[in-house]
Amino acid sequence: MEVCPLPPLLRYPTVDELAARAAALVARHPHHARLRRVGTSRAGTPMWLLSVGHGSRHALIVAGPHANEPVGGATVLRLAERALADPRHGEDADATWNLLLCLDPDGSRHNEGWLSGPYTLGHYFRHFFRPGFLEQPEWLPDGADGAALPETRTLLDLQDELRPFFQCSLHGVDVGGAFVELTRDLPGLADDVARTAARLGIPRELGPYDTLYWPRLGPAVYRIPPPRPGDLAAAITEAAVESTWYHPHDYGTVTAVVEAPMWGVTAVEDASPPADADAVLRVVSRTLRRDTRLLESILARVRPRAGGDPDAARLLAPVDDYLLVGPGLADSWDPDVHDGDTRSLPPLDIARLTALALSARRVALRTAGLLHQLVTHTGRDPADALPELDRLIDEWCADYRDGYRARWIPVVRQAEYQSRVVRTAFELAAGRHRPCADSRSSEPEWSSEAAVPLHRE
Repeated sequence: MEVCPLPPLLRYPTVDELAARAAALVARHPHHARLRRVGTSRAGTPMWLLSVGHGSRHALIVAGPHANEPVGGATVLRLAERALADPRHGEDADATWNLLLCLDPDGSRHNEGWLSGPYTLGHYFRHFFRPGFLEQPEWLPDGADGAALPETRTLLDLQDELRPFFQCSLHGVDVGGAFVELTRDLPGLADDVARTAARLGIPRELGPYDTLYWPRLGPAVYRIPPPRPGDLAAAITEAAVESTWYHPHDYGTVTAVVEAPMWGVTAVEDASPPADADAVLRVVSRTLRRDTRLLESILARVRPRAGGDPDAARLLAPVDDYLLVGPGLADSWDPDVHDGDTRSLPPLDIARLTALALSARRVALRTAGLLHQLVTHTGRDPADALPELDRLIDEWCADYRDGYRARWIPVVRQAEYQSRVVRTAFELAAGRHRPCADSRSSEPEWSSEAAVPLHRE
């Protein structure tokens, strides 16, 4: 089948652009692609499912599960075009690709202030939005039967309708590296992740904070443990509650969570031993406690002016979540804190220490960015909170940029990495993956029509 590709995306697509580009793809291939409305968000935004192929086995790909992680939108468009162009991923595999364009369209709209750039850390964090934990549609803290969000119910209904053999949730890491989480092992995936990341110049995260206590299936590939009861703080920090990742498990579904970084940090793939891990942990813990106290004092001045404004409440919910978990994280990492309920940390190399430090800084920066928006939104700046927040954001972003050498990874590379890993995981789940004899990827060399030449990045 001859595929007429859409113009390449050099930036993240908005919710409306995703729907428009999917509709244009269907108009070009009406016999092989379909677009249907499968739900409606809380704010009344349509939720669209793009399906490619007519096979009896279903793959379900979910983009935009977290509002501040827009790479999945660009990735699903690439996946649709590849499925149309390559019969190995469609007709020959007796498969249908079902691509949910955005799971949280309302939250994604709140990030559109930074989607088109400039792609700087300061611009991103000042426009960052991610709803509070209880409003994130992948989590099921009250179980599937108790799910109240319409976005969550839409995804659960799709899972029950399609009973996919393969499900993939497309996530992004703001600062760090690439990694994959699986509900079932897919032997061989770690090798492909390594090859793909190396070819695209993307660091792998060999000790992500998200997987701190999870089994490792291979470098940068981790096993998601079955959900277990836990309090809200544990759920926020460990993703240990019931989720849509595990909901279709009884259908035989393997779920892959594919994380692609926006800013890469080389040290997250450094497996060498640190000179003094405890000294680093003390600094990270002490810094996170200090940052939390600073932000709590700013919040105390800002909150009274928020009043009953629903937009202000939307910003305050994640602020409260981050300030809730900050001190607990600091205590759990501090070698001088002895708490009988605190699990000992796994063996620490430079990669894992770097990941912990990046995570601590992330908690503070996200909180500062949300407070910055809150002050800007209300138009009332109590006791000059805005200049203080600007100073903190600039200082902490400089720590990422200069201290950890965080470098921007172009959108096309993020989406290309993610789409290649998804296709390999699809083939492994379908039992069709055949590694090349020379251990090189079967994908074409990285010279995409959308590529930004390395010397111009």
